[in-house]
Amino acid sequence: MSDREHDTERNERRSEPKSLPDLVVHALHETSELVQTETRLIRAELSEKITQVETGGGSLIAGAICMLVALLTLTAALVSAISKIGTPDIGGGWAALIVGVIIALIGVALLMKARKDLQPSNLAPNRTARQFKKDTTLAKEQTR
Repeated sequence: MSDREHDTERNERRSEPKSLPDLVVHALHETSELVQTETRLIRAELSEKITQVETGGGSLIAGAICMLVALLTLTAALVSAISKIGTPDIGGGWAALIVGVIIALIGVALLMKARKDLQPSNLAPNRTARQFKKDTTLAKEQTR
C-alpha cells in the first residue's frame, strides 16, 4: 500500500465515529506514550541533577582546599598582629584564641548554609513533578 493510500485510509478512519473499544485502545495507547515520555523526562532531569551535584561537590572541595591554605596563612598573620596590639602585649596564646573563635564561628555559619543548600528537597526533580501533575490533570479532563 502506498503512503498516499495509507494516509487516505487513516483520514477516512478519523472521520468515522469511533467505537468504545477503539476509544479505550486509543486512551491506553496515549497513556502509555505519556508514561514513556514522563519516564524519559525524569531520567534526563535526574541525570542533570546528579551532574550538578558532582560539579558542585568538586568545586566545593577545590575551593575548600584553597581557602584552608589561605586561612592558615592569614590566621598566622592575624595572630601575630593581634599579639602586638596595645601597650601591654596580649600575647600569642590569647591572640590565637581570639582568632580561632572568630574563624570557628564563620565555619559554623558556612556549614549551616551548605547543609541547607544540599537538602534533598533542593535537589528534587521539581520540573518533572510539575509536568506530571499537569499531564495527570489533562488526562483526567480528557476522560470526562
